[in-house]
Amino acid sequence: MTVHALEAARRLAPRLAARAAEHDREGSFPVDDFADLREAGLFGLMVPRELGGAGATFAEYAAVATELARGNGATALVFNMHASVTGALGAVTEELAEALGVPEEALAARDRLLRAAAAGSWYAVAMSERGAGARLSQLSTVYEPVDGGSWRLKGSKTFCSGAGHADGYLVAARSVADQSVVSQFLVPAGVGLTVEPTWDSLGMRATSSHDLHLDVTVPGDRLLGGVEGLALVVAQLMPHWLVASYAAVYVGVARAAIDAAAEHLNARNLAGLPAVRARLGRATRRSRRPDWWSRRRPAGSTRRPATRRRTAGCGGPSCSPAPPPPRWRRPCWRRRAPRRPAGDTRWNGSTGTPGAVRCTRRRPTSAPTGWASQRWAATRTATAPLLVGEA
Repeated sequence: MTVHALEAARRLAPRLAARAAEHDREGSFPVDDFADLREAGLFGLMVPRELGGAGATFAEYAAVATELARGNGATALVFNMHASVTGALGAVTEELAEALGVPEEALAARDRLLRAAAAGSWYAVAMSERGAGARLSQLSTVYEPVDGGSWRLKGSKTFCSGAGHADGYLVAARSVADQSVVSQFLVPAGVGLTVEPTWDSLGMRATSSHDLHLDVTVPGDRLLGGVEGLALVVAQLMPHWLVASYAAVYVGVARAAIDAAAEHLNARNLAGLPAVRARLGRATRRSRRPDWWSRRRPAGSTRRPATRRRTAGCGGPSCSPAPPPPRWRRPCWRRRAPRRPAGDTRWNGSTGTPGAVRCTRRRPTSAPTGWASQRWAATRTATAPLLVGEA
C-alpha cells in the first residue's frame, strides 16, 4: 500500500481547498496545485517501481484521488486524466505486449514516458470531439505516416482537461489510409498545438477543459504500442480507467459537500435536530460505501471476487434451497380474528366472502363504483345487521 502517497494527498487536501474557491470563481487553472502534486511525487503514483514510481494499484489510486477531490474536485479530475494514461501504460505486462505484438522499441519508448512522469511530467487526454464525443469510430482527427518514420496528426479535440498546461496529450486518431484503424499517440506540448478557450461551465470551472487543435508531426516512437489499431483493444482491456476512476473523484467531492454541510449546521446550531442528523447520517453512510466495497477485495485485485452460481432445487451437494413462492397479495400485518365456525356468515373484509378468516383492516366507508358495485351491494345485503353501528 502506498501509505506515503495517501498521507501526502491528505496533507495537500486543505491546501487545495484554500485555493479552490478563487479558481472556480475565475475559471483559472490551479497551477499551484499541480506544483504541489509534482513536489509530492504523485505524478509517479501509477508508474511501476522499477521505473521510479510508486507502483500503486487501482484501489490505492482511488483512495488518493478521493482525498485530493475533498480539497479541489477540479484538480483531482485533471489528475485522474494523468493517472489513467500512466496507469494504462504501466499495466501493459510483457505477456500482454507479446500477445498484442508490441515491439521492443515501443516498450522502450513507453518506459521513457513513464520515467518522465515519475520525474514530474504529467499528461492530459485529448479524446473527445464535437459531434462525436469519445466514440472512436466517429473521430475526425486523422493521422498518416510521413518521411523519416514520423507521424502527422491533424484535427480538433474538445473537453481536453488541462489544455495548455500539460506536458503531453494522449490523442486518438484514425488512419487516413483505413478509417477503421484507430491509434493513440502521446503528443508533446509545443509547436503545432493551439488551445482555444471554450470552457465556461457552471461546475468544474478550474479544469480548463478547452478545445485543442492539432496540426503537428511527432516522432515515430510516439505511437503507443508501436502498432497501429491498438486504441480499441486497450480500451476494452482496461475499462476501469473509463468509468471507475471518475467515480473515485466524485466520491471525494460528495464527502467534501457533507463536511461543508456539517460545518454549516454546527455554525447554525441545527446539528441536534433529529431530521437533520438522520439525513446527514444517510449521506455519510452512502459516501462510505465505496471504501467498504474496496476493502473486501484481495490486495492488488481490481475485480469483484468470483461467486458460485447457485441453482435452486438442483439437488446437488452445493444446492441452495428453493426460494419460497412469490406472495402476489400484499399481506395484512394487523391482527386477525380467529377462524369462525362453520355456518358463520359474518363479513370478511379482505375477500368479501362470508365464513373465512376475518381481516381487521378498516372497512371501506363508501360504496365502490363500477364493476365492484354489484359485489358490494350483495355483501352489504348479506351482512348488513352485523356491521359496526348497525347491529
